Order: sequence, then C-alpha cells, then structure tokens
Amino acid sequence: MTDIRSAGILLHITSLPSRFGIGDLGAAAYEFVDFLCDAGQSVWQILPLCPTTEGNSPYSSYSAFAGNKLLLSADKLLDQGWIQAQTFEELLKQHPNLESSLGKVDFEAAAHFKNDLLKAAFAESADKLKHNDSYNQFCRAQGWWLDDFALFEALRVLTGVDDWTNWPSEYHDPTAAIESAALSDSNSELSKEIEFSKFKQFLFEAQWSQLKNYANQKGVSICGDMPIFVAHESADVWANQSQFLLDENGNSTAVAGVPPDYFSETGQLWGNPLYDWQAMEADGFKWWCRRFRRALDQFDLLRVDHFRGFDRYWKIPADAETAAKGTWESGPGEKPFRAAQQELGQLPIWAEDLGDIDQTVHELRDRLEFPTMRVMQFGYSDPNDDFHRHTTFQPHCVAYTGTHDNDTLMSWFELRRESLGDQHDVLREFLEAGNDEPMHLQLIELLYQSAANVAIVPLQDVLGLGNDARMNVPGQAEGNWHWRVAGDFATADLAKQLRVMVVVSNRMT
Repeated sequence: MTDIRSAGILLHITSLPSRFGIGDLGAAAYEFVDFLCDAGQSVWQILPLCPTTEGNSPYSSYSAFAGNKLLLSADKLLDQGWIQAQTFEELLKQHPNLESSLGKVDFEAAAHFKNDLLKAAFAESADKLKHNDSYNQFCRAQGWWLDDFALFEALRVLTGVDDWTNWPSEYHDPTAAIESAALSDSNSELSKEIEFSKFKQFLFEAQWSQLKNYANQKGVSICGDMPIFVAHESADVWANQSQFLLDENGNSTAVAGVPPDYFSETGQLWGNPLYDWQAMEADGFKWWCRRFRRALDQFDLLRVDHFRGFDRYWKIPADAETAAKGTWESGPGEKPFRAAQQELGQLPIWAEDLGDIDQTVHELRDRLEFPTMRVMQFGYSDPNDDFHRHTTFQPHCVAYTGTHDNDTLMSWFELRRESLGDQHDVLREFLEAGNDEPMHLQLIELLYQSAANVAIVPLQDVLGLGNDARMNVPGQAEGNWHWRVAGDFATADLAKQLRVMVVVSNRMT
C-alpha cells in the first residue's frame, strides 16, 4: 500500500455519530466507508481499539489484545438477536441522557448503558453460548491471549480494584489465580465473569471483522495504531510480570515518557511500565510476536506509535513528578521486528518517528524499510527548516496535515497568521493568489501534490473545523478524546470535491 500513491482519512471510531453516547461499529461506520469509497480514499486510519483505563485515552489500555466494549453497536446486538427488543427498549428508557451527548463523546453515560446492555444480552444468551459453534471456535482460536485477559478482567470486576498489585495476594500471580478454589467451582461468580468477558470479546471480534471485511470489499484498507507501551494496570503486565521492570511487589521501578519538547516544557510523564528488554530477548520476543500477530489479524496496515523508543527510550524514576529528570536508555533496535518477521513475514508498518529524532532512529527505520511520517503543520514555522514541508517529502513516507495530537489545520493556520502578522510567511509562497477555494482544501491539495505515496488527512481538517474539534492535547490530562462529527457531514458534494483532488494528484488506487 505505501508503495502506491493513495489518500486516506484519520477518524477514530469513537468520533462517529450514533445515538448511544459514543461512536461505534454500527451503521455510521459503514456509511463512513461508503463515503471514503465515493471520495476516492483508500485508507481509513483509526486510533487503538483496546479497552481504555481512567482518562479514556485509547493509548492507555488494560489490554493490548482485547477490544473496547464501548465500541460495540447496540443496534447490531438487537438486529442479530443477542438482546430482545423489549429488553432493549427498557434499557433505553433507563438511560435517557444518551441523546444529549450528540456533540461529543459521553464516556460515562455510554459505559453505563453498554454495560447494562451487555449484561442483559449475556443473561439472555448464556445457555445458548454452550452450543454456539462460532463462540466456541473463537474461544479456542484466541485462547492464547483471551484466557489471561478474561481472568484478569473478571478479577478486576469482582475486586472492584483496577490496580492488580492491590488485589488479594492469591490473585497477584496468574498461575496462583488459576489454581484458586474460587475458579474451580464451575458455578462461581468468578467463572461467570470470565465467561462474560469472553462473550464481550466474541461480539467485538464479530462486529469488527464484519466492518473490516466491508471496508476491504470497497477497496478501503484499515490502518490500526499500536502504542509502544502498555498500562501497568493491564492484563499484559499482570500476566507477563517478568517481562517488565517491576519490583518484588509488582510496582514499576521506572516509567515511560518523553523529555521536554515542543509539546511540553516539562516533557510528558506517561507512567507506563518499561519493558525488560533483556528478558524479552531471552525468550525470542514472544510477547511482541504475539502482539504483532494480533494487530495484523485486525488491520491491513499498522502505525507503530513512538517508534523512537525501540532505538532509545526515556527512562523516568517511578516517583518522579515530571518527565524532566529522566535518562536515555538503549532499546532493542530491530530485534522485536525481525523476530516477528520470521513468524509473520513482511510487516505492513509505518513508523511514528516525530519529535526530536536522532539519526540512529532514521537508520533503524530505514534498515527495517518502514515508511517515515511527515506532518505538514511542522514544515512552515522555520523558513530554514523544510524537513516537514510538502516540497521535500519523499515517496516512501506517509504524510499528514496533522495527527490526533495536533491542533486542527484551520486553527493552526489562523493562529500562525495572527502570530506572523506582516512577517515573511513561507507557506504563502505555495498558495495561489486569488484562489477562492476554502483554505483547508488548498492546504490539503498541497499535501496531495507532494511526492509522499500516502497522504492522510484527519476528518476535522477535511471539514475545515476549528480548535473545538481538536482530538488531543499532549500533556493535558483532561478534556481529550471527546470530539464527535455531526451526522450530516458525509455529503455527496464533499465526496466529489475530494475525489477530484485525489484524481488530479494521481492518488486513485
């Protein structure tokens, strides 16, 4: 895909319109695929699909393998007979505030509704599951990650505690938890919670596979997103404690983040536990091979976030208040990727290599032959720095107007125009005088005209939206990930405009 000129749109599932407080895998997702097809777009890039921890960031999850139940389509559960119509309508009456959240994601309301909905569906379907061949086949085929996750999620629910280090001591170690007396009772509450967890993942797998197959049939490839790190309060760390830098009680001895940069004066203190790369190498990077396998089962393409962490990573003391006092440590380099390539073949990955990047990161990326990323917003601040300018993009790259971490294109453009005043503006050199086309489309045309084989534009930029449509502000703990698009955005006129731009720039695939 990255060797062919193409265009795509970045839009996370949660940002789709729906009547249930959050975008989901239902009708609006299929309508968006139709819009992509009509608009000549061949890539739909999304953010991670995993279940989120507190804060609702898709980059902080309690499983790198599982799907987020909030993305399940309630309408599809009804249509496919997993919930009775009467039960469905009663639940809607019990959650009347869902309709008030059309302008943004209401994570709390959506979570309460989806949880009640799925519990009801499980109660109505539990007996049938035992004889459901598709369900039983799913559990067998995905048991290599599903069993650990389902046990972890069940214990998380029953203890009411997210941090597994604060669970009863018999649950600290997965092996001990499996051997616990509670689990041996087939009618126990724990066993039911485990089955419920698997049921939710079965539903997610079915709905996601249906959507992905539909997109592929329409000529649209799905690009997923893989965060380099996982959350401490995750099934991944709990089930693989020897693979992370933890003390004897399971607490992190050092955490991840990035040093001060143009996003934050004190850096970003992510707080994720760091990998014990020596331990991972000793077993042939088994966990990473499994992670890549799962990702490439779900997606056609994969963006690896914070790629530089495989070259060097910022190690921060676990008790630090900011990310400023960390140290650079050597990462595993290409070894996890080579191990995965031996099992899976060529990896359709592009590397998120943004920020203050050393030459060694570029060399690592090039050895692996992964496309680089370029972000047009970064290319016009310094007249002497054209690295991210559309005129310098190389074919083997994926170019963006901005990412989910940037301001929207129009907000950025207006702010820079205010700050520059009468000063020389290098961007203006590339804009045609007298062009009455909307500015956001002129800027997208510059991206499309570049040599980059893949051009990705966030939907906010396609629509020319302002700062209130921004998805995320790095380093800001609250107020992120809430943006949703209005239900009437996918007009035939907009699709036609984009399609013409795609054809003119030779990006039709």
